[in-house]
Amino acid sequence: MKVYTRKGDDGTTGLFHGGRVAKDSPRPTAYGDVDELQAFLGLARAAATGELAEILVGLERDLWLVMAELACNPDRLDLLAESGSLSTPEMVLRLEGLIDDVSGRFDPPTEFVVPGEDEVAARLDVARTVCRRAERSALPVATPGSSVVPYLNRLSDLVWTLARWREGVSLATRSVPDASPSDHR
Repeated sequence: MKVYTRKGDDGTTGLFHGGRVAKDSPRPTAYGDVDELQAFLGLARAAATGELAEILVGLERDLWLVMAELACNPDRLDLLAESGSLSTPEMVLRLEGLIDDVSGRFDPPTEFVVPGEDEVAARLDVARTVCRRAERSALPVATPGSSVVPYLNRLSDLVWTLARWREGVSLATRSVPDASPSDHR
């Protein structure tokens, strides 16, 4: 099997179940941002262990469904639905359950947190910011009633929560207090 097809040399890309669009149009931008998110979650997982690594690989697998939905010809989403390859409200509820579970394991920060206290947490914080961008990119192309946007919204909250959990039980010493700009000179 060849990796290249040359079909995209004209600046277009194929959608699942037919059709082509410009590579810089909103749909490829959206699933490209989710692809980047999946890669950053993988980067975090490569340095994580135990339960955190297990959670992250599950999230990476979920993102295949999100990307498939965003990369599908919107007139053919029924084909994804038939194969069980669409995001679901249950996926969103599962994320909410994980957020509730993990956030109960540490005291939440009372002020802004500066990323970088721990390598894995810092990688998760990068993934979180990419997730926020992916959510914004998905807005113009997500089908009404789809779970893609709610899933990405909860996912960014979960990734923030996982980063804080990774940093430790209490974040009080890691928070950044409010300060005026003159305090930073």
